[in-house]
Amino acid sequence: MPEWAQWTAQAFPVYWLGLGMRSALLPESAVTVEIGESWRHLETVGVLTGWAIAGLVLAPVVLRRMARRESGSAVAERREKALRRVG
Repeated sequence: MPEWAQWTAQAFPVYWLGLGMRSALLPESAVTVEIGESWRHLETVGVLTGWAIAGLVLAPVVLRRMARRESGSAVAERREKALRRVG
């Protein structure tokens, strides 16, 4: 993979989740194909913690903004429609 693509992939949490899963499930000899020939456990924990904190901070803001854009009657109508589908 080109180096620019590796750097781009490392910006997202899916890369780090995959790295953590590989380090847990693959034998120790598989570390030779990883970037820097290391599982980078501390970096994995740090990046995933950073994404979790960012999500916890941003989610209420985004959800509040979304809720302000909808009227109560539209929400109630969607709820009733969903209940009819389930029941």
